[in-house]
Amino acid sequence: MRCCRKAPESPPAGLLVLLLALCCAILPARASEISLRAPQIAAQEDGYAVSADFNINFNPRLEEAVARGVVLHFVFEFELTRPRWYWLDEEIVSRSQTRRLSYHALTRQYRLSTGALHQSFATLDEALRVLARLRHWQVLDKGMVKPGETYLASLRLRLDLTQMPKTFQVGALADRDWNLASEWGRWSFIPSEAGEAPAGEAR
Repeated sequence: MRCCRKAPESPPAGLLVLLLALCCAILPARASEISLRAPQIAAQEDGYAVSADFNINFNPRLEEAVARGVVLHFVFEFELTRPRWYWLDEEIVSRSQTRRLSYHALTRQYRLSTGALHQSFATLDEALRVLARLRHWQVLDKGMVKPGETYLASLRLRLDLTQMPKTFQVGALADRDWNLASEWGRWSFIPSEAGEAPAGEAR
């Protein structure tokens, strides 16, 4: 009579997250950072769209987390205000867009998702290059701004730790290596009568 051996049970999800956090804690530190370059606003048929490039540097902790199945949520944030000398600046619009970076072990591919749309990549570097390119994101309707007036545009990209697993947040929120965000890039924006929006220099 043959004896059947019971298959080992998989560890609970919470334990996997805890083990990942401990593993990441002993990895060598290397600076993680995001920097913004070349932001601009361009007129479109229905409004205005912002484009920009970012430099994104990961450290081994973030690379290990993604490879082990932790989904990272990156948020683009855009704000437009109108300066007022007699009062606080007037907020014209505030927009955000989230992209999710994940790794799928079965296909051995990295995935970038925005809403229901996604792209797959063979390497993390390829996925990060696409994440770093923001193109033609419509943030304004034409009726929201007046030609000839001066506005202040602001843009940044950050890693949103609040959307990570709760068990993982305990260590990540207190670890500076996980506080990954660019500084706010700010530049002047003056819509023209022809509907063109000249680019300004970020400061």
